[in-house]
Amino acid sequence: MTKEPTPLAPVLFLSHGGGPLPLLGDANHKDLVDFFHTIPALLGKPAAILVISAHWEARLPTVTSGATPALIYDYYGFPQEAYHIRYPAPGQPLLAERIVRLLTRQGIAAQADAQRGFDHGLFVPLKIMYPEADIPCLQLSLVSSLEPKEHIQIGKALADLRKDNVLIIGSGFSFHNLNAFFAPPTETSQTLNQDFENWLIDTCTNNQLNETEREQRLIHWQQAPAARYCHPREEHLLPLQVCYGAAGSFARKAFEFSVLGKKASAYLW
Repeated sequence: MTKEPTPLAPVLFLSHGGGPLPLLGDANHKDLVDFFHTIPALLGKPAAILVISAHWEARLPTVTSGATPALIYDYYGFPQEAYHIRYPAPGQPLLAERIVRLLTRQGIAAQADAQRGFDHGLFVPLKIMYPEADIPCLQLSLVSSLEPKEHIQIGKALADLRKDNVLIIGSGFSFHNLNAFFAPPTETSQTLNQDFENWLIDTCTNNQLNETEREQRLIHWQQAPAARYCHPREEHLLPLQVCYGAAGSFARKAFEFSVLGKKASAYLW
């Protein structure tokens, strides 16, 4: 009797928006909030969620290992209500230990941090997606080298988590030029934004690319049209490279929306 293959949990890269604004009713985040509300129907209910957040960098990949992580309000200049948001999702120390082992077995030195809480890259989207806060959550840092290949390798080392219904989420932003968000839009700026989005959608979803080609594109992302205009610093793109490493294939769906007047996207594997 042939054994059925173990179904794999999805992998999701999402653009998480501007600070706490998706939770504050900001009109420029309506498309994104609608996406957060509807995407869980395609994800199911995971046993645990691992979020790679653009807002945490460390010398080594580091995973939260506390049982009851607090929230880190890592933004400023917002209304007081933004600093009273609650998302009491539990941690899962044993899963954190497993993540460190998975990375170490692939020659990637890693560590756990029992004190660090959840930053807004986790609690802003998840408060909308899974408002009950009843799914154990962990965060994994980026590596401060900001090397794309290194982050793809981290993703590959984590791929086995999918067999245990662990949802891997890369929480970044497909467009992250802060000055451009607050500058009046021009025909040139809109074209640059769209050119990079077109490249990213093609890179992630084109099933005519083989995986060597796709990986090389993501490693050398700076060669993409308008790459450095859309990402003056790459920390908001790198969670996508981790997601690709964990998935190892083309994304089966891309989602496009407008955030703060800019085109942005999310990807589901």
